[in-house]
Amino acid sequence: MSEVCPKCGLPKELCVCETIAKEDQKIIIKVIKRKFGKIITLVGGIDEKAINLKDLAKSLKSKLACGGTSKEGTIELQGSHGSKVREELIKLGFAPDTIEIEK
Repeated sequence: MSEVCPKCGLPKELCVCETIAKEDQKIIIKVIKRKFGKIITLVGGIDEKAINLKDLAKSLKSKLACGGTSKEGTIELQGSHGSKVREELIKLGFAPDTIEIEK
């Protein structure tokens, strides 16, 4: 018999906790300039306990063909990818009206 999720009560294979958590996030995307003129894209506002940031960072890096990391509750991507990150997050199941791009 399979394990049961303690939050939703469904079997682990059918667990919908992460799907529900994706709709409740308030995501902020910023493009900033660091030392030596390096531009990075910061993706913040994602709850670390509800969504696995490492897996999300890994999928964003592979789809955008860039380097990056996840630390301190944010995802850092090398380069200017503001609108592309928003499109990819929508494809991954996040609600479009909760994703904000700051200039």
